[in-house]
Amino acid sequence: MTKLSVNINKVATIRNSRGGNIPDLVQVAIDCQKFGANGITIHPRPDERHITYADVFDLQTKITTEFNIEGNPNQKFVSLIERIRPNQVTLVPDADNALTSNAGWNTVMHKDFLTDVVAEFKAIGVRTSIFVDPSIEMIGMVADIGADRIELYTGPYAEKYSKNREEAVAPYVAAAEFAKKLGLGINAGHDLNLDNLNYLYKNIPWLKEVSIGHSLISDALYYGLENTIKAYKKCLNDDPKIDK
Repeated sequence: MTKLSVNINKVATIRNSRGGNIPDLVQVAIDCQKFGANGITIHPRPDERHITYADVFDLQTKITTEFNIEGNPNQKFVSLIERIRPNQVTLVPDADNALTSNAGWNTVMHKDFLTDVVAEFKAIGVRTSIFVDPSIEMIGMVADIGADRIELYTGPYAEKYSKNREEAVAPYVAAAEFAKKLGLGINAGHDLNLDNLNYLYKNIPWLKEVSIGHSLISDALYYGLENTIKAYKKCLNDDPKIDK
């Protein structure tokens, strides 16, 4: 079964735009799990413009499914992971001022750095995933680095999907098949939505997990959070029959 992890960064963005605690981020995480989410993803950035470091500690005791924390492993982030010890950490090469994730790691250039970080996290029992483009070279190096999984950056897939979905998915299938042969687990995320998710799943049915935030929270404005989570989970099977 491919798990759905709901990224709640956008909920924090709405809250922070007004101050106070509306919407209540912790309650949203609890409700997402109650409505069927298999995990909660957060991505605390250095400027704390959405998820704050205080949020991470508030959420720690409320996540009963899987807790996935994304981020660029600077020293502050590494210290956070050592204290929280989530189920999974996803290493993302974002610059401090990045609007959103827009590329995977150059695992060749950063091999030594990533090897050290992965070893540190695995020593405390945290599963590690490295955010990568669908590149055979970069994925091959992930196996040498020692990470447990990759997360395929699906932004280009989503962008090309409406024009030619067969061409859009082809490099991802090749990358996923290669990663599977190496014994790596495969996650995916970025710009996945109710239109393109099922096609990705059908072509890569051995996906371990998809992490979805922006589109899912946006859809929830129209359909409600519970209905939206159920709709996304329907995309992760062979016969989605999605009713929007």
